[in-house]
Amino acid sequence: MPGRSFLQIPGPTLVPERIVRAMSQPIIDHRGPRFAALVEACLDGLKRVFQTRTGRIVLYPGSGTGAWEAAIVNTLSPGDRVLACINGHFSTGFARTAEAYGVECERVEVPYGDGAPADEVERRLRADAAHQLKALLVVHNETSTGVTSNVAAVRAALDRAQHPALLLVDTVSSLASIDLRFDDWGVDVALTGPQKGLMLPPGMAILAVSEKALTASDKARCPRSYWDWRPILERNRRGEFPYTPATLLLFGLEEALRMLDEEGLPRVFARHARLAEACRRAVSALGLALLCRNPAEYSHTLTAVVMPPGFDSDEFVRHAHRRLDLSLGVGLGAVRGKVFRIGHLGSLNELDLLGGLAGVEMMLKDFGVPVRLGAGLAAAQEFLLSEAISAEARA
Repeated sequence: MPGRSFLQIPGPTLVPERIVRAMSQPIIDHRGPRFAALVEACLDGLKRVFQTRTGRIVLYPGSGTGAWEAAIVNTLSPGDRVLACINGHFSTGFARTAEAYGVECERVEVPYGDGAPADEVERRLRADAAHQLKALLVVHNETSTGVTSNVAAVRAALDRAQHPALLLVDTVSSLASIDLRFDDWGVDVALTGPQKGLMLPPGMAILAVSEKALTASDKARCPRSYWDWRPILERNRRGEFPYTPATLLLFGLEEALRMLDEEGLPRVFARHARLAEACRRAVSALGLALLCRNPAEYSHTLTAVVMPPGFDSDEFVRHAHRRLDLSLGVGLGAVRGKVFRIGHLGSLNELDLLGGLAGVEMMLKDFGVPVRLGAGLAAAQEFLLSEAISAEARA
C-alpha cells in the first residue's frame, strides 16, 4: 500500500529522519578518541533524561528484558526475598526474571487496570520488621494496561516504613515521555530500552544506578557475566566498553538526546500528556471504555481500550493491519483478546495521532463495532484546538 505505515503500537516507535541519518555513517574505531567523546555525550545526556546528578548510567547491547536481568543479578542473591508489585503482563515478567535467579518474590497483586498500591506496599514493609525484603520491584508505566504507577508515593511508603529495601523501577515505556525523577524519588535502579521515548530502534539495555545499588552489588551473588555492570562502569571511565558496542545505536542515541534537549523535557512531557488526553477523549466519544480505572493513573504513552462484549480485540488488530496497514497493540496476559492498545509516544505530533485515530474509527466500524464515524476524531480535534488556543492566551 502506498504511503507510510501507521505504527501506533506502544513501541518500537517511529524513528525520526534525523536519527536515521545520524546512524547512517561509517563505523568508527571503538577504541579511539572520537568514540570516547560519543560515549561521554550519551552518558551525560542520559543522566539528564533520568533526571539524576549522582546516578551512574550503564549501557548494554540488549533489550529491556535484558535490563530486567541486569537490575536483578547486580543487586540480589539467590534466596533473597523481594516485594513485587504485579499489575500487568510486564510487571509479572519482571518478577519472573527475579525468580529465575532463585530470588523469592512476595507479590502485591492488583487487577489489570490499577497501579501499584502504595498503601499496601507500606503495610507489607512495616510487617517486615526483620528487613528480609531486599528490594521492591515496580513498573512505572505498565505497557500492557496503560497505567502509570505513582513511584513517588511508593518511595514515600518505603520512607514511612523506614525500610532499607532497594527500589528497582522498570521505566521502559515511560522514560523520555513521562516525568521520571531518579534522584527526587529515591530510585535505586531505573531500567529502560531505546525503542520508545528515546525514539531509537531496539537493541540496547539502559540503566541508571544509585550509589546504594552499587554498594549492594558488591554483596550480590547471582551469577553474572555479560550483565555484570562493574566492568562496564570501569571501562566507560575511559570512553570504552568491555566488548564490541552497538556503535550505530550510540550515534542515534546522541542525536535523540540532542532532540530531547532542544525540545526540553518539560515540553516533551506536556506534549505526551496533551496527545494522550486527546486519544482518551476520542475513545470515550466512540462509546468505548478505558482499561485504566483511575484518571490519576492514566498513561501518557499509550491507551488500552476495552473491546465491547462479543468482539475479539486481537482479531480486530489483525483486521486493521490487513485493511489499512495500521499497527495497534494486542492485548497481553490476562486481557488478551479483550483490549487493544494505541501507542502515542516518541516522535509524535497532532497529525500523527489524528491519522491513527481516523484509522481506528474506520476499522472499528468495518469490524462491526457500532461506532459513529467521526465522533472520536472530532472530540480529539476539539480538545487539541482548544488547548492550542488556551496556550496562546497564556503566552
